[in-house]
Amino acid sequence: MRGKTRAMAAAAFASLALVATACGGGGTAPQTGQSAGSTGGEITIRGCTPKVALIPGNTSETCGGNVIDAMTSKLVHYDPETAAPTNDIAESIETSDNQSFTVKLKKGYKFQDGTEVKAKNFVDAWNYTAYGPNGQAGSYFYAPFEGFGDVQCLDPDCKGKPKVKEMTGLKVVDDYTFTIKTTEPVSNLPVRLGYSAFSPLPDSFFKDPKAFEDKPIGAGPYKLDSKSTTEMVLSKFADYSGAFKPSVDKVTFRIYADTNAAYADVVANNLDFTDQIPPDQLVGEAYKSDLPDRNAVKESGRLTWITFSPNDPQLKDNVALRKAISRAIDRKLIADKIFNGTVVPATGWVSPVVDGYKEGACGDSCTFDAAAAKKAFDAAGGYKGTLTMTYNADGAGNKEYSEAVCNSIKNALGIKCVAQATVDFATFQKKIDDNTMKGIFRSGWQMDYPSIENFLTPIYAKGADSNWSKYNSPTFAKLLTQAAAAKTPDEANSLYQQAEAQLGKDFPTAPLWYPSTVVGWSDNVTDVKVTAFGTLDLVSIKKK
Repeated sequence: MRGKTRAMAAAAFASLALVATACGGGGTAPQTGQSAGSTGGEITIRGCTPKVALIPGNTSETCGGNVIDAMTSKLVHYDPETAAPTNDIAESIETSDNQSFTVKLKKGYKFQDGTEVKAKNFVDAWNYTAYGPNGQAGSYFYAPFEGFGDVQCLDPDCKGKPKVKEMTGLKVVDDYTFTIKTTEPVSNLPVRLGYSAFSPLPDSFFKDPKAFEDKPIGAGPYKLDSKSTTEMVLSKFADYSGAFKPSVDKVTFRIYADTNAAYADVVANNLDFTDQIPPDQLVGEAYKSDLPDRNAVKESGRLTWITFSPNDPQLKDNVALRKAISRAIDRKLIADKIFNGTVVPATGWVSPVVDGYKEGACGDSCTFDAAAAKKAFDAAGGYKGTLTMTYNADGAGNKEYSEAVCNSIKNALGIKCVAQATVDFATFQKKIDDNTMKGIFRSGWQMDYPSIENFLTPIYAKGADSNWSKYNSPTFAKLLTQAAAAKTPDEANSLYQQAEAQLGKDFPTAPLWYPSTVVGWSDNVTDVKVTAFGTLDLVSIKKK
């Protein structure tokens, strides 16, 4: 999503064909505190309401995902600054053909219940997540694995049970070794394995999954002490076995429904970190006056767009209408007036920070032209009634930019457009899942792993959990498969770019902008770093 060069640690993965690099542009590097920090202490950071219980394979949004990332360790760890992957629990991940992989684990890595992380904990967890009747949101991440189709439900309601419960592509060799086989070569598979859906699960999970929901257990540097509707409290795991040890003893994710309140608490030193600055504080960079030497802007792997609801009969099958609405949005004006230039108008569906980014994939449809938009809108048959743009009210700037998008559409096309709020992100997500969303709605993405593929497959592949537009294109799917099997990064990127171009033809969504992450912190902490994913690096931050 933005540009600076990043190179994958070649020594970490034998025969890995696709090297994760990024091109990049603008943004201010995060600042760090001025004084040396100390070990220990407690901090509080802004949190939000998770959509579901904290199970790694079932959490696909940031409210829960940020907590899970603190609690879990995976095979691979991403460098906080560059997102370059290095081995974590994995001793090695080897392949000679990008289709058969052998994974060897480090010995002595502990879960927070004291049991050791072994090969079966990965194989069992991955089979559980992939198995259709378990209904895990991260199931589709296992689609490339051999036997994935045999663990899927036979119908949407899952009345027809799968043939088997385990994928043939996973085999335990011994306590510290397992193998992965995919149906086709997947050149960037090791890069993907640092995402939370690929976390291991302890044996206790399988004995009582419901109890696990109340007391989730991972192998990460922090363990969950308690959770409620107002906060989630984590403390340092004394027997954490990994190399990424944090300094702070206790971290509380305090849930805010209003980002203004979170910001005010940071200014007053009652909250130690927020990753969202209210729009009115961006104007004239007011936040820099409120938080001198306590703020940063970080270019990160994120993208914002609007989704045309697949449940709206006027939008569902009218590509020309969707393109006309997109062209009626003055992205630059909104970027300047609402975000004070901290977002860059998008020209495609892939962020500039990942290798393979190609400017201009959206073409004229992402270029504001009121007259051209109106002409195309009329030719497409127009939109009858009021167009609604739905947003979750607990996100900074969502209200302001949703109203601005609607105003731009209204002014350019001469139709009624109303921005309407849901109370929080969990409610917003439920409306999508329940197929009750109409009109257009805001959508955003924080990359799971540093790859162009991560901006395409999880959002637009048929059946993917985040495919909110219910996009289904055989041409697009074929290009994804070909790209994954490419023998060189350049070949893969070319095919992924062709897949992105197909989105430009079908237009299931309209890209809006590439956001930078703007953060603020209190006087109580130092060594604040924001990762390439736009999240706080809990390993670096210290208490003063």
